[in-house]
Amino acid sequence: MIYQNPFFWVGLVILGAVAGYFIRQAIASKNLNSVEQKIKRQIEESKAKAKEIILEAQEKATGVLEEVKKAEKEGKIQLGKLEERLLKKEEHLDTQSSELRQREEKSFQDVEKLKIAKAEIDEIKQKIVSELEKISGMSASQAKDFLLKSAQEIHQGELVSTLSKMDKERREEIERKSLDIMTTAMQRYARSHVSDVTTSVFNLNDEDLKGKIIGREGRNIRALERATGVEFVIDETPESIVISSFDPIRREVAKMALQKLVKDGRIQPAKIEEKVEEAKQELGKKIIELGEGAAYEAGVYDLPREIIQLLGRLHFRLSYGQNVLTHSIETSYLAAMIASELGQNVEVAKKAALLHDIGKAIDHEVQGSHVDLGRKILQKYGVSEEIIKAMEAHHEEYPFASPEAYIIAAADALSASRPGARRDTLENYLKRLGDLEKIATGFEGVKNAYAISAGRELRIFVIPEKIDDFKALQLAREIANKIESELKYPGEIKVNVIREMKAVEYAK
Repeated sequence: MIYQNPFFWVGLVILGAVAGYFIRQAIASKNLNSVEQKIKRQIEESKAKAKEIILEAQEKATGVLEEVKKAEKEGKIQLGKLEERLLKKEEHLDTQSSELRQREEKSFQDVEKLKIAKAEIDEIKQKIVSELEKISGMSASQAKDFLLKSAQEIHQGELVSTLSKMDKERREEIERKSLDIMTTAMQRYARSHVSDVTTSVFNLNDEDLKGKIIGREGRNIRALERATGVEFVIDETPESIVISSFDPIRREVAKMALQKLVKDGRIQPAKIEEKVEEAKQELGKKIIELGEGAAYEAGVYDLPREIIQLLGRLHFRLSYGQNVLTHSIETSYLAAMIASELGQNVEVAKKAALLHDIGKAIDHEVQGSHVDLGRKILQKYGVSEEIIKAMEAHHEEYPFASPEAYIIAAADALSASRPGARRDTLENYLKRLGDLEKIATGFEGVKNAYAISAGRELRIFVIPEKIDDFKALQLAREIANKIESELKYPGEIKVNVIREMKAVEYAK
């Protein structure tokens, strides 16, 4: 059978393979033709789109070129108009320049004419003067003197009367105005004048404290008086101690030291010296605070710290019984008000018035009047010359160099002349006590000298290494003799020279 023949199946397989090959080739050819057609279509579409883009770009380029041409045309038109305007302006300037030249030429011609006319007038005046001199028989200067003399003789009485009347009216007006200003300033500012003069009172909570303050055989009270230079009056008033000294700074140190000792509870000579030193240091800080407070109250804010410290020390100085710092603040207020009324420099007047007595803070330590010392202090610390010139004339030791100088002098006089503000007798008394101490400290070997008991006793502490017991007796006699020869005083003065020897050694 044919189906059982193996060649039949081999041939059939080969025939199938050939047929499959040709079929696959046909299909591949067909697919290839399809891809090529698709590519051709895409190429044609791309070419069409490119043409459209090129046409669109050409249209846009044409539009831009037209706009550029249009803008260029408009620019040329504007440029033409600008050139036309510039030409017109140039023509106008040329016309104006021509007119100015013509006016200038005309002005020169007018000036020449005026010179000629002036010369003719001067010639005519000279001829007239010559004719008048011939007619009157006098020269022009003689005629002038004659006319003035005649007018003076005729109207002399009237002139004198008028000038006298004007001077009187002016003086009355000035006096009335000055009184108004001063009374207004005094009414606007008022301050109490009550102040401690030579004593301070220290109050005690317990009367038994007096015994501790006095100490065994009075050693504590003696140590206090020696360290502070004041006198303690203990038994006169209950529950209080009176601290007596003409120097307010010493009284304040003594009061502060006593407060510290009472608070500490241990009152003995060594502790007394320690607390007195602490009180002196604290007083230095308090002086700064007082100075700052005074400057703030007066409205002066740019003072150096050294000036502030000296200003604070004025709180512990008296002038004829009047507190100098209070007086300075008051003078500053009065000067500021007067300067404001007169339209002068208020700041200069205010500051100069506050500092006008600054020399009194040191005038018991350095030679010279308080005005000279004040000038030197202000110059040293860079205070302006305008302030110095305003303050230096308040006692007329220097000339009045500015309107503010007159104002300071007036304000100083107003403050000092208030009823009860000053006491001349007290000032003389305090000066005598200061002179007593000054005489004693002038001797070699004297460490400290204190005038106590209202000036009836002079207590002198000497350096034991320099003054022995015999020299102490001799020194007391010499000081007493000098006091008798140089000072005037009622009654007698006890000169008490104290020589105290201390031996100190340290165990190491």
